[in-house]
Amino acid sequence: MSTEKHDITLYCEGTPNPLKISIALEELGLKYNVRTINLFEHEQKEQWYLDINPNGRIPAIVVTDENGQQLKIWESGAILQYLVDRYDVDHKISYPRGTKEHWEMTSWLFWQVSGLGPMQGQANHFEMSAFGDYPYALKRYVNETRRLYRTMDKALAKNLSGYLVGDHLTIADIAIWPWATAYKYSGLSQIDEFPHVKEWMYRLLARPGFEKGRNVPNPHIYLQLNELPDEELKKIGRERSGWIQEAMKRDAE
Repeated sequence: MSTEKHDITLYCEGTPNPLKISIALEELGLKYNVRTINLFEHEQKEQWYLDINPNGRIPAIVVTDENGQQLKIWESGAILQYLVDRYDVDHKISYPRGTKEHWEMTSWLFWQVSGLGPMQGQANHFEMSAFGDYPYALKRYVNETRRLYRTMDKALAKNLSGYLVGDHLTIADIAIWPWATAYKYSGLSQIDEFPHVKEWMYRLLARPGFEKGRNVPNPHIYLQLNELPDEELKKIGRERSGWIQEAMKRDAE
């Protein structure tokens, strides 16, 4: 990451989906600009940002070519696919298109964006931020999150390389890692019941690209949150409830 002007600008905050992109950029050794989005001020709903991402969510990237033409890409899975298609010619974090490993990687990527992320996000909401008690919803989403972690744990146990696909890191690992580090914030009291996930999580943490990327644009908080007592963690969640309710009201208008 640099303060100089570069072709790629990442619009982000330090939540799991944007962290996928900063980690991938660091693993690829690409230089990029960072524009922090103030979620608590609902900056992602301002018109200038909606012109980049009409869905009003983060992350997004804007790629500017030598002629000043801009390519705007949003949704984290789409951004990851773009980055490897455009820049990963040596397949540092991917496999050649059409190979068995390529499609396995793509399957795990879609597993994350359609399964783990949404289920863990809902578990997060009902565990930490929702007003009132919703035992059915909490049980539904936390149990589904646990099932998904169990699926990943079994896959990692079978692959002796320690990665989800093949013999090296891919965007599948990158997409999942920021969510896996937020396990306790999503209702899983500990990670020890998934030993292969735990080992994988800390192995990736030791990579320089993960260490740099996870701290964009601010210091990474989720591993520290896992160490907090339950009541202290829930207090943090409750403090964000007002902002979430306001965001829900805005989205309903």
